[in-house]
Amino acid sequence: MKHDIDAIIGILSRKKDEWEKPIVTEIAERDPDPFHILISTVLSLRTKDEVTREASKRLFDLAHTPESMMKLDRKDIEKAIFPVGFYRNKAATVIDISRTIVGQYGGRVPDDIDELLKLKGVGRKTANLVVTMGYGKPGICVDTHVHRISNRLGYVSTKTPKETEFALREKLPERYWIVYNDLLVTFGQNLCKPVSPLCTQCPIHDHCMRVGVTISR
Repeated sequence: MKHDIDAIIGILSRKKDEWEKPIVTEIAERDPDPFHILISTVLSLRTKDEVTREASKRLFDLAHTPESMMKLDRKDIEKAIFPVGFYRNKAATVIDISRTIVGQYGGRVPDDIDELLKLKGVGRKTANLVVTMGYGKPGICVDTHVHRISNRLGYVSTKTPKETEFALREKLPERYWIVYNDLLVTFGQNLCKPVSPLCTQCPIHDHCMRVGVTISR
């Protein structure tokens, strides 16, 4: 199957407003501060969106800049972000990231992926998300949804999210790099589920090879 990526992106773009937004997208649209996007993404790892939403709000009510965040007591951060997954470790990570941004970057979150990867607890997914949503620069953020759906479509054939990111950098037109994560995460959370996807309701069914799909609805 030859994939019409223009058609796929167009369809998902028209449909996405009908679906619930991912939490980091919601935060970025409301407040595109790169620091808030960075910290919210760190909190969101292995945590449900509704928990991340409330935890982020409580934390940013206490401090909303790297300078003010690094001055908080770790116990206060733990209390604010509970019950996000691994909240104690994440509280320490938030302080460490804030100190590094202030000490090494003059209080400004880096807009370069390689620099972001130097921050504690920041992987390629988070770095790409900050670059694209915080700075509007080209990047391809690949989480489990993007990795799964890109392979399910048959658009790439990869084994890991990192492999998917670099395969997409080679194949996906750059004009779609920034929107790709938002569209596929929204699509994946609402319709193209990991197990038993809702294929009968899928607006891009005719463009999908359904690789690995054995049970669907």
